Amino acid sequence: MKGHLRERSPGKWAIVIDLGPREGGRRRQRWISFRGSKRAAQNELHRLIATRETLPDTGKQTLGQYLDKWVDEQRIGAKALERYKQIVRRNIIPALGHIPLRKLTADQINAHYTKALANGRLDGKGGLSPASVKYQHILLNKALTDAVRRTLLVRNPMDSVNPPHVEKPTMRTLDLGQAAQLIEDARGTRFFVPVLLALTCGLRRGEIMALRWANVDLANATLTVLESMEQTRQEGIRLKRPKSGRGRVIDLPSMAIAELRKHRAQQESDFEKLGARLRRESFVYAYEDGTPIKRDAFSNAWDHWVANREPRVRFHDLRHAHATHLLTQGVHPKVAQERLGHSSVAMTMDIYSHVLPGMGAEAAKKVGDALTAAMTKTQDGGAADR
Repeated sequence: MKGHLRERSPGKWAIVIDLGPREGGRRRQRWISFRGSKRAAQNELHRLIATRETLPDTGKQTLGQYLDKWVDEQRIGAKALERYKQIVRRNIIPALGHIPLRKLTADQINAHYTKALANGRLDGKGGLSPASVKYQHILLNKALTDAVRRTLLVRNPMDSVNPPHVEKPTMRTLDLGQAAQLIEDARGTRFFVPVLLALTCGLRRGEIMALRWANVDLANATLTVLESMEQTRQEGIRLKRPKSGRGRVIDLPSMAIAELRKHRAQQESDFEKLGARLRRESFVYAYEDGTPIKRDAFSNAWDHWVANREPRVRFHDLRHAHATHLLTQGVHPKVAQERLGHSSVAMTMDIYSHVLPGMGAEAAKKVGDALTAAMTKTQDGGAADR
């Protein structure tokens, strides 16, 4: 296999690969666009020849045709897949889908991002947020990385694309006084049990919706998170494994145990009025007849309930509050990680890095006080020896 370079314009090159004997009198070649210095282009040419890595004949396959098939092949959760398809088919394909896959360039992708940020809303009322465009970037990069792996592309144009910068959102949380007040305000409402479990155990919304009495051991003061609930338009309610992919056991504080005992007794009474019996498989949080509560219905009701409250928080912020309380009360990060169901301690500390400065000051004070006490003791002992 041989090849050569052709300069198209300053910094832009065509890498021409000879694919072998002529067919019908025509030379068999593959042309690949490359941006960079001449030396970088030569290195890429040598790499392609050395590895015999060339583009297969994909004909006139467009990016849209490729993405439409690619997104259907993804093996992910139903809710995530629904989101993938929505982004790919509503945002990316309408803008870039007509471009031949082999001819897609970084300039075209960057131009799409600029337009999406300025006027990308489907309702025509302005641009998309940087976070929304960044999500498109993540999906498109994943799809084109797979195209390279399948040898549909030699080089991923996303390598030269600049995704929009997304500011890390300020985490909203509650201090201990605000958390206690919220629990009391929720008492007697449909939100009491979810608020209790989020603030005292750090459970996610879907984990609360999926929790069954079989996984609550009040005698031993533990509950086990084995499932999470998700809701999609096509499949409706579905139970799946937790976000971390594995279950976890959470120790219950005494106040949560007492409240859950009362809640269970009330559920048993409600079931008896309907001529039914509360079972181990029954959901801890459900309608009076035991029907599970849909996540979206709960979220809409929650948004309405907190609309006039201060501070106004998302339900997920209650989980953040629990994590913050753990760390500020001196709980070891490893314990917090296991309780929250994070994949690693590093993830826990990265999310809750805002807690660290105060913890560091407290740790410095404790170490300093201990060292001062030890030095004083040493000096007193030396004086006694003299």
